[in-house]
Amino acid sequence: MEPKKTLFKGVSEDFRGRAACYKQDWKNGFSSGLRILAPTLYIFFASALPVIAFGEQLSKDTDGTLTTVEALASTAICGIIHSVMGGQPLLIVGVAEPTIIMYTYLYNFAKNEPNLGPRLFLAWAGWVCIWTAVMLFLMAMFNAAAALNRFTRFAGELFGMLITILFMQEAIKGMFSEFSVPEGNDQSLPIYQFQWVYINGLLGLVFSMGLLYTALSSRGARSSLYGTGWQRSLIADYGVPLLVILWTALSYSLPSKIPSGVPRRLFTPLPWEPKSLQHWTVAQDLFSVPPAYIFLAIVPAAMVAGLYFFDHSVASQMAQQKEFNLKNPSAYHYDILILSFSVLICGLLGIPPSNGVLPQAPMHTRSLAVLRRQALRKKMVQTAKEGMMNNASSSEVYGKMQEAFIKMDDKMNEDSVHKELKDLKDAVIPEGDGSGSVPEVFDPEKHLEGYLPVRVNEQRVSNLLQSLLVAGCVGIVPVIQKIPTSVLWGYFAYMSIDSLPGNQFWERIQLLFVAPQRRYNSLFKKSEHALIYLLMVWGVTWIPVVGILFPLLFFFLVIIRQHLLPKFFDTRHLWELDASEYEECEGVRRDPSISEAEDESIARGIEAPPEYASEILEEFTTHRGELKHRAPSFRDERLIRLNSVQMTRQFSRISSFAPPRP
Repeated sequence: MEPKKTLFKGVSEDFRGRAACYKQDWKNGFSSGLRILAPTLYIFFASALPVIAFGEQLSKDTDGTLTTVEALASTAICGIIHSVMGGQPLLIVGVAEPTIIMYTYLYNFAKNEPNLGPRLFLAWAGWVCIWTAVMLFLMAMFNAAAALNRFTRFAGELFGMLITILFMQEAIKGMFSEFSVPEGNDQSLPIYQFQWVYINGLLGLVFSMGLLYTALSSRGARSSLYGTGWQRSLIADYGVPLLVILWTALSYSLPSKIPSGVPRRLFTPLPWEPKSLQHWTVAQDLFSVPPAYIFLAIVPAAMVAGLYFFDHSVASQMAQQKEFNLKNPSAYHYDILILSFSVLICGLLGIPPSNGVLPQAPMHTRSLAVLRRQALRKKMVQTAKEGMMNNASSSEVYGKMQEAFIKMDDKMNEDSVHKELKDLKDAVIPEGDGSGSVPEVFDPEKHLEGYLPVRVNEQRVSNLLQSLLVAGCVGIVPVIQKIPTSVLWGYFAYMSIDSLPGNQFWERIQLLFVAPQRRYNSLFKKSEHALIYLLMVWGVTWIPVVGILFPLLFFFLVIIRQHLLPKFFDTRHLWELDASEYEECEGVRRDPSISEAEDESIARGIEAPPEYASEILEEFTTHRGELKHRAPSFRDERLIRLNSVQMTRQFSRISSFAPPRP
């Protein structure tokens, strides 16, 4: 992304680029018909459940000033604005953990100030949002998004790990809070006697750990041996919300002698109660805030603006990664401008703002890629079968399939399509000029899907529909109130653990527990330094007033990565640190203490140190000395499917040359 010196240059370019495909965004969504409901429901559950959990955390940290109702309202309003007016419609917005942290700091500061107090907290937070909107507007004006290339994968994954830690921290704190009486409640009530509080804590552990275990188990349902294909897919895609419903239902199966307040359930006022309605008129109290505090709000606003700029941009980057092969242009500058307006609206309404969220943004894109793949596969399988039934040559069958793909893909550059379909061409057309028939070993139903390139159904309908469904959740708050708080703490723990796979920084942290001869020493050292820095940032969040400055440490991290690390580490190692997973090459495990001469002698089989030999032996044997039977992974199965045609062809060629049996 090149620097732009003209004011609003980035915004204008983004606007022109997205305006050219705005009509097509809606057309692609509506033309999908009812099939668009599958990714819509998938991302709705992935978005609504965290917002409900964050709303409970916000209610607990602000003494009920802000609740789940406000969190849902913010997510719905900002989601509708972004789906209709935003630049990148694949980006999902919502109330996220950084917003909860910042609002907790603001509330703790305001309630201890005599001139503010809880009464003017929302009005002062409104001024923070106003200043934040001004700063985001200036960032869009001065093309600040051009600096996104300085936010490397190293900084993004460190930020992701901090969010993971905060999720787990909140889960642990919530589980322990089930063993104590909530602040501000009458301790003389029967349900707050020691035995019932203790039983509430034990039940909380059962529900929290039960949801955590079953939710983690549901992730592997797709590769399970049990059930039909659609049943496994249903559990893998919608297992977590279904398990929340299941554990909520189990909480009502307790003996009747247990008081109704055990286990504790989500407490939030109904949307039509006065306590919820007062937020919508908070703009009337803006000028009741003393002038000194109005200008003091610039300090937290600078932190919030920097945090939103970083978090929103990273979420947008993850939603349009290179491997998704998106055709429409990005709109980082324009989206920051839209974010400034949505933050302003939320501040004037007295609700917490929403910004781009992880991992929902890439989850949305991935679900739309599956939808697009299904449509392409159906059309191309039909085309291939028609050609094979008419005894067409292999070149004619491939030509028809290619035409169908180009027509559905609506892609002007046909050269790139030829390159992407090269493997499919090699599978359909055997050696020769393609005048023969399609090989019998090629089955379109089984083999075609493995050769299709990734395509995404880029549209705005699914984002708009899921935002409307979140808005509908505001009307079913009486149902949401039945969820036990302990189930939400288990969901926090699940979100923490579920965000770890794919985070390369987490994988490098695990090197701390790996034998020295099994790890890269250079990457290990950088991981040690990054872990220390991460713990330092996490420690800052515990400081009551100074903790609001924790976003600054991530901007310092960019400076450290750009100017300090290159002086101490090799450039190639730093590239490895920021490389995407598909850009990395798998390393060879060897003992770094062994010299090259010793390594050559080991290769020739002359001798090997006992420690090195035992490490190799552990790779192949169980603890009982038996050879391990390696279970194929999903990736192995896909590679086997991709190469099945070539493998069968090779075996056929070998058998044809084999001499006949006597």
